[in-house]
Amino acid sequence: MRRSIAHFLTYLASERNASDLTIKAYREDLFGLVDWLEATHGRVPNPGTLTPQDLRAYQAALQQAEYARTTISRKLASLRSFYKFAMREGIATSNPAKPLRNPRRQRKLPHVLTNDEVGRLLVTPPGGDASGLRDRAILETMYSAGLRVSELVGLRDGDVDADEQIVRVRGKGRKERIAPMGSYALKAIRKYEQCRVRDPKTEMLGREAPVFVNRFGNILTTRSIGRMLEKYIGLAQLDSRTSPHTLRHSFATHLLDRGADIRSVQELLGHKSLATTQIYTHVSAANLRQVYEKAHPRAQVS
Repeated sequence: MRRSIAHFLTYLASERNASDLTIKAYREDLFGLVDWLEATHGRVPNPGTLTPQDLRAYQAALQQAEYARTTISRKLASLRSFYKFAMREGIATSNPAKPLRNPRRQRKLPHVLTNDEVGRLLVTPPGGDASGLRDRAILETMYSAGLRVSELVGLRDGDVDADEQIVRVRGKGRKERIAPMGSYALKAIRKYEQCRVRDPKTEMLGREAPVFVNRFGNILTTRSIGRMLEKYIGLAQLDSRTSPHTLRHSFATHLLDRGADIRSVQELLGHKSLATTQIYTHVSAANLRQVYEKAHPRAQVS
């Protein structure tokens, strides 16, 4: 089996142009099985003789050793890829890893700010200079339209339609969507534009010029926005779990809390799958439960 794995790794490097890190991960995953077989059976069988039952026992051993679910899923994926190669090369006649199911992903509920916390964060940037006005406009825009940081960085002057109160957003996979913009965000952008200074080359881009720029007049980076938000999180004394994406999480949860239907929230977020959006229904339900337990006189047994 070791020779077959070595053959597979050579194939990945020479024919699939896999990176060193990818090959390293496959090597660790596949030789992890070899080590387990040797420890439990005293030998390493030919890969063509292993059965789904053998690999289920290996998966159970990984779970018993408390490997993370994501790690187990990756190891099973490595085995499936190896056996596809082995079948093509005549080393095995079937793929014993194919029937195995990955562990169910354990999805953590996203951290969400309350209405008061969002309000406190949004007014933290000072309103007396260009950088403060820009930062307030950034925060208002991210929360108002539920934008990812990369989407905010990609906003161009031509994307913002103040008359219609909408913004064109370029999401993941170059997929575009139209998002509503609230009056607070539009007002904050207008105030910022009045004192915004751009590099001449950037200004020449016209409607394709970025909405938000750094102090040199050039486009912002996602990292610079992250650093900016970290500063205001500290000033507003918010939970340290708060990140740029927290405003997007809060946007979705607050909409659902106020009766928005999940399909509409899916469209507003630009999610391809409804399953991705459904995590916010769990957050909303958890919030409701907290309110119930705090307020209802007979919610808990004394």
